[in-house]
Amino acid sequence: MPNNFDVLDEGDHVICSVSKKTILLENLNYWNVELQEAYFSPVEAKIRYEELRKKN
Repeated sequence: MPNNFDVLDEGDHVICSVSKKTILLENLNYWNVELQEAYFSPVEAKIRYEELRKKN
């Protein structure tokens, strides 16, 4: 569901998969659909992208 989500637990935030920073749901802008990961900013998204690119 790339443009939708299911709420599994009630709450107002998620945790960045890279930096472990708290991201308020209203500020969640960076999301990897395939990995189902949230990123705090484009910086963390790029870090994850580079990590994945090295593995391939």
